[in-house]
Amino acid sequence: MVMDDSTDLLPIGMRVLAVDDDPTCLKVLETLLRRCEYHVTTTSQAIMALNMLRENKDKFDLVISDVHIPDMDGFKLLELVGLEMDLPVIMLSAYGDTKLAMKGISHGACDYLLKPVRLEELKNIWQHVIRKKKSDSKGKNKTNKPDNATSDSCSGLRSAGTENSDENGRLAKKRKDQDEDEDEVKENGNDNEDPSAQMKMRLIEQVLKN
Repeated sequence: MVMDDSTDLLPIGMRVLAVDDDPTCLKVLETLLRRCEYHVTTTSQAIMALNMLRENKDKFDLVISDVHIPDMDGFKLLELVGLEMDLPVIMLSAYGDTKLAMKGISHGACDYLLKPVRLEELKNIWQHVIRKKKSDSKGKNKTNKPDNATSDSCSGLRSAGTENSDENGRLAKKRKDQDEDEDEVKENGNDNEDPSAQMKMRLIEQVLKN
């Protein structure tokens, strides 16, 4: 799909599948779509449209379908296209029923147009395709994006573990140094004992022996 240089940014070659059981309405719709320079494929049957989409999943950018089609409810077609192909779908109706329009939107329609469709409206339907592609792209990026919170949490745990290990090492070294200092004090205490006191003890021992 190529963007034109005109002021309305009309995309050239967008692939549209048009579905309407009314031959006259379908022909008018096809003519208007071609005037927008879209590539148009038409069918009067919803089942045929569904088969075409299933056989050529990557050959259409957008589906525009009438709500009332004899062989299949337009809302059912909308639902199946959304589930299987995930393509933007525009619903058409000759009735300006608000409830019907809301039903279409709630079932996944990206727009709801009233017949007769105007050329100006069809010139803007490419925006639904672009919006859909951007939405899908954002969804993929979000899915593939690493979980920073989890990564930060793991980093925090590793950091805490390292700090605890270092602290335990420092405490063990401190206890070892204290033990060595105590032993040294004891040894020094014995070495520094008063010589006269030692002499007295030896004299007492000799007297007792005699």
